[in-house]
Amino acid sequence: MSDAISASARRFTRVAIIGKHGEFGASSSALGELADFLEHRGHRVVFESATAQDFARSNLVTLELAQIGLEADVAIVIGGDGTMLGIARQLAPFDVPIIGVNQGRLGFMTDIAFERMLPVLSDMLDGKLESERRTLLEGVVHRQDQEIFRAVAFNDVVVSRGAGAGMVELRVEVDGHFMYNQRSDGLIISTPTGSTAYALAAGGPILHPELGGIVLVPIAPHALSNRPIVLSDSCEIVVELASGRDCSVNFDMQSLTSLYHHDRVTVRRSAHSIEFLHPQGWSYYDTLREKLHWNEYPSVLGQLK
Repeated sequence: MSDAISASARRFTRVAIIGKHGEFGASSSALGELADFLEHRGHRVVFESATAQDFARSNLVTLELAQIGLEADVAIVIGGDGTMLGIARQLAPFDVPIIGVNQGRLGFMTDIAFERMLPVLSDMLDGKLESERRTLLEGVVHRQDQEIFRAVAFNDVVVSRGAGAGMVELRVEVDGHFMYNQRSDGLIISTPTGSTAYALAAGGPILHPELGGIVLVPIAPHALSNRPIVLSDSCEIVVELASGRDCSVNFDMQSLTSLYHHDRVTVRRSAHSIEFLHPQGWSYYDTLREKLHWNEYPSVLGQLK
């Protein structure tokens, strides 16, 4: 849920700067300016340890992500959505609010333009901001009743076939009830955040982040009657690999494990969530309109008249 927060409600004493090591290049000077800017405002600045390797300064205070989770009041994540996915998953257990600065291309989750970050951050750290919560998924893989893998996902959990393999057959249960056997290239189990990622490309619906739902989207299903479905986020979903070769399950495309016949992937909402902070006046619909180019349609229609 998105809420406006007054300046008196938050005190951002220690601010962490986090990015993707090796990706800054010429932008590293801008990050140095960001650190100077924050320190001039009276904030105590720490750099994530890998991010700090991109700077030549000797007086940087550096912390590992787990330490940032314990000690920082807010984390500024600079990069694209892929960077945000990895950082958000690791910081979720610590409940540290995150501000996203977009240095990538799409930026559904990193919504502050890199070239405008100083004035925008100034307002936000003064309390002129919006807050919202995003849910995560956790998944466990069992093989012959033994747990072999566990991970969390901010966008989605995807069970899929290998690149050179044929279709897979998946048996899907929800809260202990059999739903269907599905022959397809795989199945996407997505959060509302992930509904604008792979799930959208596969034909799934867009879920507003405030909606408590999980969407199941088949990937190129054999039967056209296999359609996306939105479930309550209180559900437990079990996907069993009935048949297929070279199959795997991945979490946000960043961690994965191979699947064998009759392996079972259990997915449920994580106990942790992520708090995003946005500039005051931020709107999810503005983000959709900009990133999906909905704003281009009126001009196109005008040309057709």
